[in-house]
Amino acid sequence: MIGRVSQLDAALQAKLEQRDLIVFDGECVLCSGFFRFMLRRDHSRRFAFATAQSPLGQSLYQALGLPTDDFETNLVVTEGRIHGHLDAFAAAMGASGWPWRLLGGVKFLPRSIKMPLYRLIARNRFRIFGRYDQCMIPDAPLRARFAPDGF
Repeated sequence: MIGRVSQLDAALQAKLEQRDLIVFDGECVLCSGFFRFMLRRDHSRRFAFATAQSPLGQSLYQALGLPTDDFETNLVVTEGRIHGHLDAFAAAMGASGWPWRLLGGVKFLPRSIKMPLYRLIARNRFRIFGRYDQCMIPDAPLRARFAPDGF
């Protein structure tokens, strides 16, 4: 866990609207694939979404002391907790239906395994999966799933 929503300033807390949130790098093919995967499986509409490049994403990364130009992690906010790295993936999967929920078990891996594994993937994601030339622009129906200032 990186932090708690309650530790953010009041204006940023208000933008989160008491909803769970997934913040992803809109230029990263792997990260955008994670977004699309979650979007298809979030039948209850539990999650709102935001790109890391958006005003909301930038505010969150800055408030958490994370780089705002090289997004080393997606962020997943569930139940007032802000998760990063492999724990973000675990939190999102844990909130998904079966059988995907089982993947949430990666949160129990020792940090000494999780962090090197995550960093290896994060450092090489553009080389392996590619990069979009620009951040995605959602159409009107998809835009409704994004948090305010989330794209």
